[in-house]
Amino acid sequence: MPITKVFHVPPNESAKRIDHYLSCHLPLSRTAIQRLIKENLITVNKQNIKANYKIHPYDEISVHIPCPSPIPMTPEPIPLNILYEDEHLLVINKSSGLVVHPAPGHDSGTLANALLYHCKDLKGIGGRERPGIVHRLDKDTSGVLVVAKSDFVHRHLSKQFKLHSVNRVYIALVKGVMKKTSGTIEIAIGRDIKDRKRISTRTARPKHSITNFRVIKRYKDATLLELQPRTGRTHQLRVHLSHLHHPVTGDKTYGGKGYDRLGKTKINRLMLHALKLGFIHPQSEKYMEFETPLPDEMMEVIETISKEAWGK
Repeated sequence: MPITKVFHVPPNESAKRIDHYLSCHLPLSRTAIQRLIKENLITVNKQNIKANYKIHPYDEISVHIPCPSPIPMTPEPIPLNILYEDEHLLVINKSSGLVVHPAPGHDSGTLANALLYHCKDLKGIGGRERPGIVHRLDKDTSGVLVVAKSDFVHRHLSKQFKLHSVNRVYIALVKGVMKKTSGTIEIAIGRDIKDRKRISTRTARPKHSITNFRVIKRYKDATLLELQPRTGRTHQLRVHLSHLHHPVTGDKTYGGKGYDRLGKTKINRLMLHALKLGFIHPQSEKYMEFETPLPDEMMEVIETISKEAWGK
């Protein structure tokens, strides 16, 4: 059945955006709240408003949450490499080549399709917001990914990612020999002003981004790095490394000429792996950490080029 929630803004609350205010009082993300506002399902003093409306003391806010409707995607029996699962969430080791959710050109065969098959009771807000996908890994990036089974868990985990309190560690094999042993990459990036499919420093909407890096091992024509992103921008690690003129090997978008080769070694995938993920479990409130080894296709390349390694 549909649900209606009514809030009366107390005297000490004012000047907050309504989507921010409601996200603190409902198990809904700001995106879900904004969607309800667009559909005129949230009113203030019985009047329709916009998502940027700032609340006033004694405002009466009515929120109408519609009945759940079927999620417009087809469940598909795609195998999942599950590292952990309970009634609240699951952690998977995503393989390279698996798209996380439907997009133009990828309307099936995605992780989202697999989740709908595996988790029969995934519920959305009126079918409008799909729980489950808390964060993303690029199609060709492999590694640890956490999935929520309810809106409460989704919201809790999303907040951890937003506050950058999640521990994330990646391994990347990059082109060229990096001279610095460790450091921090800190630049503003966003959608490229000339190519919307690319992220770069040439952008009309720059967003601050930070990545820490550490050299694990140097080879003749490549470097193995440990990366810790401190922000979560689209393509952040790939853009940061390309900015340093050490693009991730196998990166078609940011790798430049010869992206798919290291000397005589052919590279068949993006050499980027989400090695480790640590977060607070939303229900137990205990810290959990998961790690998965480098996939075979990355290990094979590393073993091949290690024969030409000249130092650490």
